[in-house]
Amino acid sequence: MKYPPSLLLLSLFLSVAGTASAQQIYLCAGAAGRAPEYINNVKEALSRNCKVMSGGNITVVQGTSVAKSAPSVRAASPAPSGGARSESGPEQRARDSDSRGILEAELKKSEAKLAEQQKEYNNGEPEKQGIEGRNYQRYVDRVAEIKDSITRNQSDISGLKREISRLPAGN
Repeated sequence: MKYPPSLLLLSLFLSVAGTASAQQIYLCAGAAGRAPEYINNVKEALSRNCKVMSGGNITVVQGTSVAKSAPSVRAASPAPSGGARSESGPEQRARDSDSRGILEAELKKSEAKLAEQQKEYNNGEPEKQGIEGRNYQRYVDRVAEIKDSITRNQSDISGLKREISRLPAGN
């Protein structure tokens, strides 16, 4: 089968261009205690007696070195587990008091939001707004969204109450 001269010329050009753009990668042995190094500089590779790498593509990902440290000393007492308090001094009482204040403020805000949502929900029959008079599906979607929001808010309130109950009694 005869190929047109333009196709032969194109294939020759592509093969030459492919080999011309290919880059040699060299593997250089690392100095004592160092990892091997990959380079693409021919002069440097020859001066360091590096080996030419052949085959497919080479991907090198630089990692971080692990710092060597003294052996860890085991703690004399185990760390507190769960909700146990490690200290009972004035600092801990102050933190507990601050936590209680923050949680109670959040609880009040959530309860006010719940009351507003329940008023808007109107026992499952909120007032229709704008286009909802003509588009019943929008109304149904909004009612479901309000109901989901009320459920989430009730769950948040019960979680806040649970967290407050875990704190020691306020002084």
